[in-house]
Amino acid sequence: MAFGPGASRHCGIGRQPAWLLAVVLLFSGAMVARLAWLQLVHGAENRARADENRIRLMPRNPIRGRLLDRHGQVLASSRLTYNLYIQPREVGETQWPALRDRLAAVLAVGAGELDAKRRSGANAEGFRIELARGLSPEQVLRFKEQAAGLTGAEVDVDILRSYPHGRLAAHVLGYTSGITEEEYDQLQPKGYRIRDRVGRSGVEKQFEGHLRGEWGGQQVEVNAAGEVQRILGEKPARAGKDLRLTLDLELQKAAERALDGVRKGAIVALDPQTGAIRALASRPTFDPNVFSPAPSTSQWASLNTPDAPLLNRAFQGFPPASTFKIVTTIAGLESGLYAADSKVMTMNSFCYAGLCYSDHGAHGAIGFPLALAVSSNTFYYQVGLKVGPDELFKAARRMGYGQVTGIELKGEETPGLLGDQAWKREALGEEWTPVDTITSAIGQGALQVTPIQMARLYAAVANGGWLVTPHLVERPTERTWIGLKPATLKIVRDGLRQVVTNGTATLLNDPNLPAVAGKTGTGEDPPRPDHAWFGGYAPAGKPTLVIIAFGENSGGYGGTVAAPMVKALMTTWFRGALAAAPARP
Repeated sequence: MAFGPGASRHCGIGRQPAWLLAVVLLFSGAMVARLAWLQLVHGAENRARADENRIRLMPRNPIRGRLLDRHGQVLASSRLTYNLYIQPREVGETQWPALRDRLAAVLAVGAGELDAKRRSGANAEGFRIELARGLSPEQVLRFKEQAAGLTGAEVDVDILRSYPHGRLAAHVLGYTSGITEEEYDQLQPKGYRIRDRVGRSGVEKQFEGHLRGEWGGQQVEVNAAGEVQRILGEKPARAGKDLRLTLDLELQKAAERALDGVRKGAIVALDPQTGAIRALASRPTFDPNVFSPAPSTSQWASLNTPDAPLLNRAFQGFPPASTFKIVTTIAGLESGLYAADSKVMTMNSFCYAGLCYSDHGAHGAIGFPLALAVSSNTFYYQVGLKVGPDELFKAARRMGYGQVTGIELKGEETPGLLGDQAWKREALGEEWTPVDTITSAIGQGALQVTPIQMARLYAAVANGGWLVTPHLVERPTERTWIGLKPATLKIVRDGLRQVVTNGTATLLNDPNLPAVAGKTGTGEDPPRPDHAWFGGYAPAGKPTLVIIAFGENSGGYGGTVAAPMVKALMTTWFRGALAAAPARP
């Protein structure tokens, strides 16, 4: 190998600049491409993420709309409360003991209680955990004074539902409660937050979208430590809309007082011309305030007893008893098998196919009005047998039985039961017998009618043959013409008036009231005590109010248990109305 000035050197250095340049260009191109990708393609998204790290929204929950009666009296509103929370992402296991002890000292609460709340509220998503609710003003002030040393804890205001009249109209108004983490997944796209409360029953549930409002908050800029640097703006929370109901507060109070006389039962009062509900009450009842913020263990246990205080009995089916004789009257007259002046022989006992069915008195040969007035069983046994089950159940369906009424509280109302031939064959595997017809004709057997359905029937009689749709929020009147003969309506109305003047409900033949018409009913429910019914309307000549009163297993008669309840409501509704009214016939 030669060495010297003329010799050539080959060590590869000449190619290195090219390779280095290629690498630099490659990485530079990648960086430019990445920057272009981040800035041009996903620029808006990334800027939003950066803002999320720098800008925080301090949320403020909206005030739920109020529930008002027909005159604007408040039935449900909202109240403020202060609760203590921790942010689990800011308070780890090592930081918690010191923070717990500080909070216990500042707020005068037990450290063990705080531990238990933290454990029970733990969640994988890192949602803030409630440690204490309903803080007093003194507790809030002490926390604010020492907040600098309580990192990871916060006191925030919450808005809870408030029912100033307690149990009044609880089944109509309903209640609200906080959403669960499982519900949050479905509700978040609709604008709900983990701290939201939703309507669970009644009007609160049905009109949730109208009442809830929209969240707002304060937009703030924070540094890397999460400290607020400045306020950027504020988005006011949008309050929910108020909702005016058709309820009349004074009449509702009267209904609640009237039901105090029975352990279980219901009252429905409505305008027979429009279907507007003026009062609706059920027993046993509950206080919706216990759900704000949440019922205790003992309170929850009391709400889940066999008496079912959360159940709205105005929407549940019960044997209609003698109130069903209105339907049997309609079936007899509308079938053409009986004329307006037809008479039927009544007796102390009616025997058919070797079986005898007793009555509470014999009145000789009487027509439909008097049969309704004295509630003759033997009269209606014979009418039922003559017209047959097809006509009976046809008349019942015509009057709205066996179907929901259309009131807004969907899902809470049952259709009742019309146990006709088809039902018996399908449900029991048995054929219809004359005994079934006899018992059905007087409202016993496989018949279940709800108080709201019965109110609808009485309204149709009172308004001249229109089946109205009961409603709790004012809306155009929805009603269906059922096409009863004028003669049929007259006979039924005459009979219902005689029930009060000389029949089973003379208690309501009171000079301090306008002329009342109605019908008693006493339903057997062996081995339990009897049910008591009264349905009526007033003034008899031009009705403005229908009232149904029901005592479940009250053990008394319709005329002694239910009729007094109706009288109490009539007295409240018509108080002062007679002074300017002409003398009644």
